[in-house]
Amino acid sequence: MSLQEYRRKRRFGETPEPDHDPQGATARRPIFVVQLHHASSRHYDFRLEADGVLKSWAVPKGPSLRVGEKRLAVEVEDHPISYATFEGDIPKGHYGAGHVDVFDHGTWACEGDPLEAIAAGKLDFVLHGTRLNGGWKLVRTAMKGRQHQWLLIKRDDGEARDADADALLEEPVAKTKTTRSTRTSTTSKVATKTTKTTTTRTSKPASRRNADARWAKRALQLEQAREKPYPHDFKPQLTDHRDSAPNGDAWLHEIKWDGYRLLADVSEGVVSLRSRGGLNWSNDFPEVVQAITALPVTDLRLDGELVVLDADGRSDFTALQKVIDGTSKQPLRYVVFDMPGIAGVDISRSPLLDRKQLLKDLLGDVPGTLAYSDHVLDHGSEVFAASGAAGFEGIVSKRVDAAYVNAHSPTWVKVKHENTDEFLIVGYTDPKGSRSGFGSLLMATPDKSGLRYVGRVGTGFDDAKLAAMHKQLKALATDKAAVALPSHVPFKASSVHWVKPTLVAEVAFRGWAKEGLLRQASFKRLRDDKHAKDLGVASTKPAGNAVPAKSKAKAKHRGDDAADVTISHPERVVFARAKLTKGDVAYYYRQMARWILPEVGRRPLSLLRCPDGVDKQCFFQKHHGTGLGDAVQAIPLQQKSGREEYLYVEDVEGLLQLVQMNTLELHPWGATVDDPEHPDRLVFDLDPGEGVTWTAIKAAARDIRARLQEVGLESFVRLSGGKGVHVVVPLKPRADWAQAKDFCESFAQAMAEHAPERYVATMSKAKRNGVIFIDWLRNARGATSVCSWSLRARPSAGVAVPLRWEELGRITAADAFPLAKALQRAQRLKADPWEGIEDVDQVLPTV
Repeated sequence: MSLQEYRRKRRFGETPEPDHDPQGATARRPIFVVQLHHASSRHYDFRLEADGVLKSWAVPKGPSLRVGEKRLAVEVEDHPISYATFEGDIPKGHYGAGHVDVFDHGTWACEGDPLEAIAAGKLDFVLHGTRLNGGWKLVRTAMKGRQHQWLLIKRDDGEARDADADALLEEPVAKTKTTRSTRTSTTSKVATKTTKTTTTRTSKPASRRNADARWAKRALQLEQAREKPYPHDFKPQLTDHRDSAPNGDAWLHEIKWDGYRLLADVSEGVVSLRSRGGLNWSNDFPEVVQAITALPVTDLRLDGELVVLDADGRSDFTALQKVIDGTSKQPLRYVVFDMPGIAGVDISRSPLLDRKQLLKDLLGDVPGTLAYSDHVLDHGSEVFAASGAAGFEGIVSKRVDAAYVNAHSPTWVKVKHENTDEFLIVGYTDPKGSRSGFGSLLMATPDKSGLRYVGRVGTGFDDAKLAAMHKQLKALATDKAAVALPSHVPFKASSVHWVKPTLVAEVAFRGWAKEGLLRQASFKRLRDDKHAKDLGVASTKPAGNAVPAKSKAKAKHRGDDAADVTISHPERVVFARAKLTKGDVAYYYRQMARWILPEVGRRPLSLLRCPDGVDKQCFFQKHHGTGLGDAVQAIPLQQKSGREEYLYVEDVEGLLQLVQMNTLELHPWGATVDDPEHPDRLVFDLDPGEGVTWTAIKAAARDIRARLQEVGLESFVRLSGGKGVHVVVPLKPRADWAQAKDFCESFAQAMAEHAPERYVATMSKAKRNGVIFIDWLRNARGATSVCSWSLRARPSAGVAVPLRWEELGRITAADAFPLAKALQRAQRLKADPWEGIEDVDQVLPTV
């Protein structure tokens, strides 16, 4: 399904339900929401985020927590992600009229691709919510009905019990809180709204007050403890680096965990989580929040690492990433190694060993979602050697008497078994032999003049990593080199595929060569939790690469400026028959921006969007929505129904933001946003009926051209990328839309009357067999036609390619240029096939 069905059923402006998703960062992990819907038939709406929408089922009786109890779940249309926050009344007379409440929310995960599981009819997943947790199954049945009918079943685990959704309504819900940060997530909004409607602030119960008092008493017994809360939003202590582990009983040694740094604040029993960089992760990891909430204190500060552990207890960063993107159900572990504050007492100045003992007592001996990071006293060299033998990355050595400080400190040092550092990826080379994807990555590091090239890394990749990273790299393609290559490198700059320097890679290496290049470099992982600025890069644009002020506007229109647009799910298949992905589509539009932007820039657009690929349902969109991206502009235009906001773009960033939202086809108006009431382009679309040969279509295009010349109009020709040909007439914007439509209708009718055996000017399919329909209807106000170089949403991935008139005779079909051939054609072109179209000085003749 797609959001087209959702929008078809609703009259926005009359119902408070959201039309589009708001612009902004989404949650790190896929969300779920369950809404209690008091419609004509009371039911629960069960929604799982997948592929940019909420996959939705109506569950009449609501979820059951009883093991194996089957609850009917009727598949309904996809909903926008923003629907997860919706509560309120749908007015009477509208689809789904009645009151809606958020019953539960959180994150969810399954093993593998959720879309494949849904398509197969069996989805096995886990929920991490405030009311619903643990394992569940959705199984599609063979029951007949207008909509697919599924069964929602609770798995046998520690979260199963004798209760169902209605019973859970009577139980209290734990308080949640969204901390202020630079990041906004959909789940944050859900949490905030749910808190308002399902919880109230009360004074701490006596048991919690007594527990706080007991822990405060113990904390105050520590040396240099202070009876005041440790500050909220504290910054983490950071490590220095050493080549060897320190020895002596002044040091303790912990495993260096390979995950994400995570800081926790608990205030009045409400938990908030933050990344090392201060991003709010409170609602991304609800299982961690719940585990911390269960601790017997209502004021707490924790520092640790979020990890996933393998069977041998080693942290697995790749597994962690899969859990975060929702394609693995492995449990998260928050390994806590410090506690600078507890129960209103600041113990940050107390000796580390004392802080850790109190932390261990708080967490207990049985690890679960929360785990204590144990240590060994003294014997640093032996501990380091043992960590290497066990397959760990290294250790962190800490002085036992150290205070907790909010900066780098020599009292915490990391010792690794190999040199690793983080660099920016600035380009890649082609693969050789049987290798796929790319050959090696080009790396750079910041210096005083901008970025400095430090060498290549070509090992450390398996086939899956090569394929996935190649998609990401193609989406960041640019013609501009971020660094200058030294003269001694064994390859030419012209052979490099340059990318915008935004991806941070962690690289292992064996020191530095005398030329300042990495020795024996091996790729470790992408650091998607870090950005260029974390490496000390003020700007990712190299020095001396700026566009002169007088040429900026022209460069922007050509698409020469680099666009910082991230393409999500680049691996998603869009053209199954042609084996092309979303990443391939993004690469195509980035490469073709210099040709496409003159055709679509600053023109109102209609978009054909295909969220599930060309083999599934696609839909047109012409109105602006905030979810499209900040470089997609809005223009209010007066329509019969009132003022409506249409959309347009003016640079490559806007173009790629449309691609990110699964746009395949671009259909511009024949007028610009600067003068929308006076067309400057007319299009005659020659649409062949059954039995019309390609030779006849080409002859018709030449005939149209000749007849237009008779009335003083020059024209240009374009393959439609489908079945026909477009004849395009440029104009000075003098006539209005009514005059343009009258002219085009009269011209088409005259052609049909002159040669009725060849042409027809009416849309009636009954009259089109064996003749060509001259579609003049593209020339009304608000009507659109596909632009030059646009992809077509057809299995062959054809492109609407502009031609010189003299080329038409050599072309064998309207879809003769699929994506790859269109790219090749564009690369070979020395000039625009429509060169001079902007300079044609002609106006619409009188009808």
